[in-house]
Amino acid sequence: MDLEYLLIQLLLKMGVATAVASALGRSHEFKKLLFATRRSRERNILFVLFTCIPFALGVYFRFRVKNFQCADLGFEAAILVGVLGGRVAGTLGGAIVSLPALFYGEWLTLPVNAAAGMIAGSLRHFCRNEEEIWTFSPFVDLSIYRWVKRNLRHPRIDWQTAFFLIIIALQAGRLMLQYATPKWLWVLYLPSPVALLAVFATVVATIAIPIKIWNLTRIEMKLKVQERLLLEARLDALQSQINPHFLFNTLNSVSSLVRFDPDRARELIVKLSKILRRLLGKHDEFVQLREEIEFVDDYLDIEVVRFGRDKLRVYKHLDPETLDIVIPAILLQPLVENSIKHGLAPKIDGGSITLRSRMQDGKLMIQVEDDGVGMSAPPAVAAEHMGSGRGIGMLNVAERLHVLFGDEGKITVRSRDGQGTLVMLEIPILNTELPPQGAAAAIYAARSNIRS
Repeated sequence: MDLEYLLIQLLLKMGVATAVASALGRSHEFKKLLFATRRSRERNILFVLFTCIPFALGVYFRFRVKNFQCADLGFEAAILVGVLGGRVAGTLGGAIVSLPALFYGEWLTLPVNAAAGMIAGSLRHFCRNEEEIWTFSPFVDLSIYRWVKRNLRHPRIDWQTAFFLIIIALQAGRLMLQYATPKWLWVLYLPSPVALLAVFATVVATIAIPIKIWNLTRIEMKLKVQERLLLEARLDALQSQINPHFLFNTLNSVSSLVRFDPDRARELIVKLSKILRRLLGKHDEFVQLREEIEFVDDYLDIEVVRFGRDKLRVYKHLDPETLDIVIPAILLQPLVENSIKHGLAPKIDGGSITLRSRMQDGKLMIQVEDDGVGMSAPPAVAAEHMGSGRGIGMLNVAERLHVLFGDEGKITVRSRDGQGTLVMLEIPILNTELPPQGAAAAIYAARSNIRS
């Protein structure tokens, strides 16, 4: 074996490490095992098997495929499993990846790899912060400089530097054993300074590469969680813009009844309590359409008292098949409130509100229509010029639909002066077999998913 062949094999060795780590990192089950905060004994064994079986196959291919020595990463895999899983995992992993070599008469491979895994696992317990493991890098020149500078005044062991030095020491001991017993232990190397330098650098790199790849996966998973939390916070902010405005108008309606019809006022206070229970129920982020209609009915009962039955008429044309469909909570009330406040209230003789729902092209279509005074400008324009005008409620609904469903959730507004306004919602059908909380989780997960 000459130097050129060795360098090619070492480069291929890093490629094999990259390929195996990338393949494992795409497995959902492996990610759950790898990034678990605490692993039970059974889960730890599964983690070892998941990680070591591909590397054990590489050891087997070294014997079966000619000139494919780069496939043998058993020593590196033992250290990798040890530093990520602990002493027991490292010892067991070192033994598993050594089995093919044991069958071919390399008797020292198993104890050497098992010892390397145990030592790496022991080093893990001295790591004060798990982040140091995930930020390990083969480029340690700056780390050594920082370690020396920091320890001039306050001596302490830098974990990453210690890990690097232990890898070098284990590889050096392995080379010495191979030199003493060449038939019982195999190591890819040449006895020249350049070759030995390349061998040591490759060992460190093939351990650092999987850690870097899996750390990127770990960061991606954290970003997904953060994006989901941001999405929930954004929706809560939109919801909080609706609730105070709605509550203020509802209390005004109830207060108008207290003096001349206290019994009716008490009845409406009960309805108001139901409304407040819904508003304060942060867990009820998604409800069935029938529940949303009931919520709107409670609100309309209060508004009918304020306006009078002759001035506020409500019609409902709801397809029974749509009533069990899950939709975002408190989605229709702002639209109904807009119709009353800005469409019907300015008319002397009042008017009517019509609610419709139907299925169309696999989506839920909902319409809120009034025969009020209409709008002279589109909602987006109106919102810019009216502090709490008609456009605010619609823009909140439109924003919630966009946050939850992207381009699949739409709101369309048609209005003419003096003829009324029609608001149409287009909502994707959610899984009706899930409870509302399950539907919320599914939506957040889908909308916050980072695609690779």
